[in-house]
Amino acid sequence: DQARNRRKRYTLPKKGLEVTLPLTITVDGLAKLLDVQNSHLMRKMANIGMDKLASDYLLTNEEAAEIALEYEVVPIIPDSTGPELYPRKFPDDMSVHPLRPPVVTIMGHVDHGKTTLLDTLRNSSITAGEAGGITQHIGAFSVQLKSGQVITFLDTPGHAAFSAMRARGANATDIVVLVVAADDGVMPQTKEAIQHALDADVPIIVAINKCDKHGVDPSRIKDDLLKHGIQTEDLGGDIQAVEISALKGTGVEELSESIVTLAEILDLRAEVDIPAQGTVIESQIERGRGNVASVLIKRGTLKVGDIIVAGTAWCKVRSMSDDRGNSVKEAGPASAVEIMGWKEIPQAGDMVLQAENEGQAKGVVDSRVEKRKNKAKLAAVEAMN
Repeated sequence: DQARNRRKRYTLPKKGLEVTLPLTITVDGLAKLLDVQNSHLMRKMANIGMDKLASDYLLTNEEAAEIALEYEVVPIIPDSTGPELYPRKFPDDMSVHPLRPPVVTIMGHVDHGKTTLLDTLRNSSITAGEAGGITQHIGAFSVQLKSGQVITFLDTPGHAAFSAMRARGANATDIVVLVVAADDGVMPQTKEAIQHALDADVPIIVAINKCDKHGVDPSRIKDDLLKHGIQTEDLGGDIQAVEISALKGTGVEELSESIVTLAEILDLRAEVDIPAQGTVIESQIERGRGNVASVLIKRGTLKVGDIIVAGTAWCKVRSMSDDRGNSVKEAGPASAVEIMGWKEIPQAGDMVLQAENEGQAKGVVDSRVEKRKNKAKLAAVEAMN
């Protein structure tokens, strides 16, 4: 039974010789393996519609299996799936799990005030937090409002990081705040940001910035956005638009409240008592600290000493720190932490999953490395042919 589980069998009309196939094999090699003549093998290939009839033509193991079946032998493809970690299935009823903070990405055209807005938000969070807290750039930070509610802002460099994460299936964001300058309007990167948000099916809040400037008309911006599929509330749509001055801080509190309101409607919840799952926001090698990666926890709780895997990297969590540089022992849903203890550097956008032990983590990483090699080999085969 175990042997059967470890390999993929192709059934035959009658039981025959078992032949184990490598990942790739030449036509000549398969003929030798099956102990048949080249010409005979090529006739079989032609019968099943294969037109590349040359001795040195490289076959994938699936093509070789198809040919082998014509000889009524049992081709065996060793199972290369190996050990793997998968995200836990979501429970049917999320309402029994606690609410979590929303994760927000600020996007918009260059010079429209994204960075200023992030700085204003970050500074409001320091003032509200403990004195002497020095912000560390870890790709995300949390803001606590007067109401006590928390918002996590992703501070990733630009749209490329957002799309890279999305392309890897890591939709880290719950809400996109689209910053549009009142004195400029919808620009190429604004359109790009709108497209990213719509493609990722993430709700949008519009922040019309630079409203303190003389002679600006925010209603013109709303009309402009309407042409690009963004229908704000006062034009009959359901997208909130908030007029702000990121530089002076006016309207920023209102923007935060709009985020909280939308988060309440989205009813964002997460399990806290399961193994941790998250996304790598950014990673680097730091002098004196080694491999460091910032991770946004999505579900579960990560603790110091836990074993995690991200892509082809694994880590025994040696230490964790938050966006103020404070050491933390555990991190729950929608919190971002900088993690030390990585054996290799993970990539931004990699999914982070907790393993039971080091053995499982190493096995999963080895299996993933092997799969990548095999994929590269198959791509090379296609290129050669």
